[in-house]
Amino acid sequence: MPTRKITDVDVFDAIITQAIVCHIGLVDDKEPYVVPVCFDYVRNALYLHGNLKGRKAELTKKNNRVCFEMEVDLELKKAEEACDWAIKYMSVIGVGRARILEKEEDKMYALNLITKRYVGDELSFPSPKMDKTLVIKVDITSITGKQLV
Repeated sequence: MPTRKITDVDVFDAIITQAIVCHIGLVDDKEPYVVPVCFDYVRNALYLHGNLKGRKAELTKKNNRVCFEMEVDLELKKAEEACDWAIKYMSVIGVGRARILEKEEDKMYALNLITKRYVGDELSFPSPKMDKTLVIKVDITSITGKQLV
């Protein structure tokens, strides 16, 4: 099965739009830490959320360099012999700089994007929940894509 590099920005956008989960890689001193997250995307930026007291928040404060990966159209191509199988997919991998959003209007903007993505509508966010919610914006500095067809 041939592997092809994806370079078209519209294809990146389509993959990201279809993806259900984004895997974020953070730096924990000298060790990587990868976590799946709910997200949304506006060209050149990812928005993520979590708990203000969690590991994502701690690591983002210590080192704002992140990477991310997401994939779509996964399909196992079975084979009768070892090493002849493959997984068809389309994926994007990128890097960027993360920053924790502090202003309530910025947090609300990002959270509304994320909730629209997953539930199809904006939801209300009571102040007690907002006070505990981490919202991260990742400014994407580079992105690559690959597909196995």
